[in-house]
Amino acid sequence: MLKRVFPIFKWLPEYHKDLLLGDLKAGTITAVMLIPQGLAYAIIAGLPPVYGLYAALLPQIIYALMGTSRQVAIGPVALDSLIVATAIGSLSISGIESIIAAVLLLTLLVGGLQILMGIMRMGVLVNYLSKPVISGFTSAAAVIIGMSQVKYFLGIETSSSNQLQHILASLYQNIGSTQLISVVVCTSTILLILISRKIDRRLPAPLIATLFGIALVAITRWDLQGLSVVGHIPEGLPEFIGTEISTELLAQLLPLAFALAVLGYMEIISIGKGIEEKEEQFNIKPNQELLALGTTNFFGAFFQSYPISASFSRSAVNYQSGVKTNLAGLISAIWVGLFLLFFTQTFYYLPIAVLAGIIMVAVFGLIDIRYAKTLFHTQKDEFFLLVVTMLITLFLGITQGITLGVLLSLLLMVVRSSKPHYAVLGQIKSTQYYKNIERFEKDILIDPELLIFRYDSQLFFGNRDYFKTVLTKEAIQKGSQLRGVILVARGITYIDSSGLSTLQSMIKWFHDKDVRFMVAGAIGPARDILHNSKLDLLIEEKNFFAKTKDAVDNFKGVSYPTEIQKKVSNQTSTKK
Repeated sequence: MLKRVFPIFKWLPEYHKDLLLGDLKAGTITAVMLIPQGLAYAIIAGLPPVYGLYAALLPQIIYALMGTSRQVAIGPVALDSLIVATAIGSLSISGIESIIAAVLLLTLLVGGLQILMGIMRMGVLVNYLSKPVISGFTSAAAVIIGMSQVKYFLGIETSSSNQLQHILASLYQNIGSTQLISVVVCTSTILLILISRKIDRRLPAPLIATLFGIALVAITRWDLQGLSVVGHIPEGLPEFIGTEISTELLAQLLPLAFALAVLGYMEIISIGKGIEEKEEQFNIKPNQELLALGTTNFFGAFFQSYPISASFSRSAVNYQSGVKTNLAGLISAIWVGLFLLFFTQTFYYLPIAVLAGIIMVAVFGLIDIRYAKTLFHTQKDEFFLLVVTMLITLFLGITQGITLGVLLSLLLMVVRSSKPHYAVLGQIKSTQYYKNIERFEKDILIDPELLIFRYDSQLFFGNRDYFKTVLTKEAIQKGSQLRGVILVARGITYIDSSGLSTLQSMIKWFHDKDVRFMVAGAIGPARDILHNSKLDLLIEEKNFFAKTKDAVDNFKGVSYPTEIQKKVSNQTSTKK
């Protein structure tokens, strides 16, 4: 039990000193990236920069103890930071202390929900967030994050918003106050990061840009000419503080807390699986990841952390640096702790414009244009879903975007399941294969007396009328010559009561017309349902076949099933 909840006790006793160099290197490089990113992402969240470091400390320690992926690097991320800012922006509160208190309560909620989901083994929940919705949402969020940093690029004051049209309007109204110094610093930061990546992607580009910005301001003292800098960063580790719980505030924060809980889990699973697939290793355990992530957020809230998840960029660097175990996360946390204890004041002259440049470059990678192009050429309905989700997120808001995106995704699933694929089959000449007559039109032998009908979906209340309509249509098209129907049922995984009722009426309809009804390839769960509902008695045991060819041959009278064939085609969990 202990090893299941804390996987560290499984791998730590087997830890070998040969692994230390890889973990030390990966943990150090990840920390080098994390420190400037943490400061930057805290600004996105509407918090003092130091809170980005608080969010990078205890969560990394807890995840190292409980996480199942050695490659994943957790901490503050841009998307979650934006949602935090959206959540707090929706509240009628002012004053930094009240804002911080609300954020910590939000973090507690997110952690509690993730723990609950993990206990209830709801790791499959991520399957209901379709990739087009995720891509549209994250792309829109990236645009909003990037545009929200333009004010720091220009060095102007604007009103805060998570709607693109309001951001653009505010920028337009205040563009006359642009500071050339800020533009120069931010542009230089972006170019420096891009050049560093071009030279070697393993270089700590954000840190290089950060140190450059600090040195530049320290020498030129452009802060005295109006360039905004980070200023004083509190020294020392985060203190334990209680979290005030307000019923009214809980109700307001709960919807976005749920969104953060699901998105955070989705990020950590998708990143973890994506990296593991490269090594053909699948160690990540979804429900344990929910527990690990939930615990980091829940207890992190008491140590001034805001909601965290997995970072794609840092996880990629962690992997490329040769990470061996979760010890790398502990090493990264130690570096962050040392920075908080001894080096915060070195970042006094860090320009806000530098952090804005780091954010702009980081979020650009979230815009997946290639995937959108692929969908446009292959799946028009999913492309439409992506675009609609993106537009809603851009112009209505983060909450509306992800909520309506998920609803549209579910609606698309319902539409598809209501009219699933079906096919009329025929025998390919000189073979034993039975394929779709529309795909193999010239090579198909069609028996005018026999309808071979394949239904590629579960049969339930949502598509029973469609099943009845298309099967009736195909039977009528056969005309008076029709003497037999074979339902190829290998794609029917489930039949509900409505589906059973429809199937029963169709069988009786065929029987009234003196048409034999047969079932071929029915899988175990479907056979169990037919048996338990007594519908197999109406079909009759002799009309069940394991293969389509067996049914065809029996209909033509050229062969009869053996005892083993009968057993295979009629076997159920209750009939041995």
